[in-house]
Amino acid sequence: MPRTGAVRSALRAGASGAPALGDPVRLGRRTLGNRIVFTAHLTGFAEDGMPTDRHTAYYAARAAGGAGLVITEEHAVHPGDRPYERLIRGHDPAVLPRYRSLTGAVHAHGALVLAQLNHNGAQGSGMYSRAAVVGPSALPDPMFREVPAALDAAGIGEIVDAFADVAARCVAGGFDGVELQCSHASLLRLFLSPATNRRTDAWGRDRAKLVLDVVAAVRAAIGADAVLGLRIGVDERIDGGITPADGADLARRLAATGQVDHLNTSVGVATSTLHLIEPSMHTRPGYAGHLAATLRRAVRAAGADLPVIGVGRFTTPGEAAATLARGECDLVGVARGQIADPGFATKALTGLPVRRCVGCNQDCIGRVGLNLPLGCAVNPAAGRERLVPLARSADPGPGRVLVVGAGPAGLAAAASLAGRGHRVLLAERAATPGGRLALAAAAPGRSELGYVVADLLREVHAAGVEVRYGTTVDRAVVDALGPDAVVVATGSVPTPPPWDPERSTTSVDDVLAGVWLPAGPVLVVDELGFHQATSVAELLAARGHTVEIATPALVVGQDLGLTLDREGFRRRAHAAGIGCRTDLAVLRVLRGGEQSAGGQGAGRRGSPGRGCVVELLHHPTGRTERRAVGAVVAATATVPDTRLWEALAGGPWPVHRIGDALAPRRVDAALREGHRVDPAPGRGPTAAG
Repeated sequence: MPRTGAVRSALRAGASGAPALGDPVRLGRRTLGNRIVFTAHLTGFAEDGMPTDRHTAYYAARAAGGAGLVITEEHAVHPGDRPYERLIRGHDPAVLPRYRSLTGAVHAHGALVLAQLNHNGAQGSGMYSRAAVVGPSALPDPMFREVPAALDAAGIGEIVDAFADVAARCVAGGFDGVELQCSHASLLRLFLSPATNRRTDAWGRDRAKLVLDVVAAVRAAIGADAVLGLRIGVDERIDGGITPADGADLARRLAATGQVDHLNTSVGVATSTLHLIEPSMHTRPGYAGHLAATLRRAVRAAGADLPVIGVGRFTTPGEAAATLARGECDLVGVARGQIADPGFATKALTGLPVRRCVGCNQDCIGRVGLNLPLGCAVNPAAGRERLVPLARSADPGPGRVLVVGAGPAGLAAAASLAGRGHRVLLAERAATPGGRLALAAAAPGRSELGYVVADLLREVHAAGVEVRYGTTVDRAVVDALGPDAVVVATGSVPTPPPWDPERSTTSVDDVLAGVWLPAGPVLVVDELGFHQATSVAELLAARGHTVEIATPALVVGQDLGLTLDREGFRRRAHAAGIGCRTDLAVLRVLRGGEQSAGGQGAGRRGSPGRGCVVELLHHPTGRTERRAVGAVVAATATVPDTRLWEALAGGPWPVHRIGDALAPRRVDAALREGHRVDPAPGRGPTAAG
C-alpha cells in the first residue's frame, strides 16, 4: 500500500519537529540507533527455568531485523514466584552462561538488549512453588483466585534485595540493563494500585514506596552505566484502580530520582481488562498512545528529558511513525509486528512493505495461554528461527511445480517454492485469491484478515510466480501442463450437518459471500466455537435481523477466550441484541411455512424465501423445544475438497495436499504447510507419487 507524503516524512526525517523512527536516541549513557523497540512478552521457550537456544535465535532475529532495542520477557526475581511453568528463573545463578549467549547474539547485530524483571505476586500461582502467593493485602486476584499472604516488612525487604540481585546478574550476563515490570501482572503494580493495596503502614500511606525502594536498590546494584527502565501501568481500567493521573504522578517521582533511564507504558490488568494488554484486531492501532503522551508530558513538565516508550498495537511502519509524529512518545514498542516480520525495523527505515500482524492472537497469545511455545499465524518461522531454513533447489535445475488453489496454503506454497528456485504456476478457479480467508475478512471487525492474503500475494509476485485466475484444474489440464510436481491446495467445502436432512440451512460461508436471508429471526448454530458463528451473527444483526446463537458447548465462541476476543464480542452482542444460548444441540431442521415477502433480504440473491422449524435439545436436562425461524445458519465442520487429489491418483508426478485440502484447520496450519511443502516424491505433508 502506498504511503502518504506525511507518513513518508515521519519515517525518514520527522514531521513538525518530531523525531523519526530512524533517529538515534540516548537511553541513559547508551545510544540506540533507532527508535523501534521489541518489547517484552512471554514466549514459553524456557526449559527448566533456563533461557534456551530458541530464545537466543528468536531475539537475535529481531536485532538482525533492525530493532534498536530488544527487551526480553520477564525474569523471575524470587524462587517463591513461579506463576507458570516456562519461566526464566533469573534468581538461579546457573542462568549466567545462557545470558551471555543470548546477549552476545543480540549485540552482534548492533542492538541493545535489556532483561525485564518481575515478581507476579498475587497474580502468580502456588501450583509450582507449593507456597502461598504474596501481595500487599490479603485480597484474591479475580483471575488467579488465590488469597495472597500479606507481606511484612521482612518479606518486602527480601523482595527488594531479590530485584537488586537479579539485576546485577543480568548485567554480569551481558545485558545492557534491566526494565522493571510495574504493569499488568506485577507485585509492584499491586502495591501501587488503590484497588489492591489496603495497607495502613508506610507501604500503604505511600503506595509508591516499594517501587522507589526497588529502583534505588537496582541502581546501586548495576551501577551508573547500565540502563534502568520501568514499565508502568498507566491506567488499570478497573474500579478504584490506577488512573492516568496516578501514572503521571509516579512518572514525575521516578524522574525526580535521577536514577531511571526510560519509562515504558501499559494499559489494563491481567484480569478483567486483559484484552487491552494484548488486543485483537477489533482494537484500533495506537489505542494507547494517549497514555504514553500523559507520561511524556508529566516528565517534561518536571524538567526531565526521560524517554518514553509508547505501545498500542502498532503493526505497520506508518502507524509507528505516526505516533512519533504526534509527539506521543520518544520510542515505539512493536511486539507482534516484529513477531510477524523480524525485519520490520529495517523495512520501516528503508520504505519496504512488511508482513503485517493482523491481531488474530491465535499462535502468539493463544499458544502461550495454553502453556505452549509462542508461534505466529502469519510467520511460520516465529519461534523456530534456530532451525535450518529450507534450501534452494540443487542442480540440475529447478522443477516445474503446479500449485492448485490460491487460498492461504496455496499462496504460501507458491511463494516458498518459487523462492527456493522452482518454476511455479499457481492456478485458481475463482477470479480473486484468498479462498475462505477472504470470505472471513468480510465479517465486521475482521477485515485485517485480508492483509494476510495481500501480503502473501505480494510475496508470490515478488518471487516470480505465474498466477492464473478463473482456471479450473482437472486431470486433463495437469496432463497437458506436464509439471514435475503438483501441490493440491483446493481447500474445503461446507457439508450439510446430519441434523439437516432437508438441506434447509445456510452455511456461514454463503452468508459471508453475500447471500441474503428471508425475513424473520435467524438462528446461528455454533458447533465450531470460534469466529465463524459470532462474526456471522454480528453481520446479520447489522443487516437488521434478530439473531440468536445456539451452541451445544458451555460457552458461545468458546475459543474466543484464547485470543482475548470473547469479552469484546459479548459486549458487542449485547449492544446489537444478539442472544447467546448454551447447552443446546440441534436435533433436526425442517422446512417451515412461507415467510413474508416484504422483509429484509426478500428477493435478494440467494434468498430461499422459506422459513425453518428447529428442534433443539437442552442436553443437561433432556428438554426439547421447537422454534420457527426465518433461517438457520450453520457454523459447522467443513470437509476437504478432494476431487482433484483423487483424480490425480496414480499419475506420473508427486502430488501433495496441504491446508484445508488435507484437513480443515486454521490459517496457521495452512501457511505452515505451504511454507514447508517439498515437491520431491514422498516429502510433503501428505504425498503420493
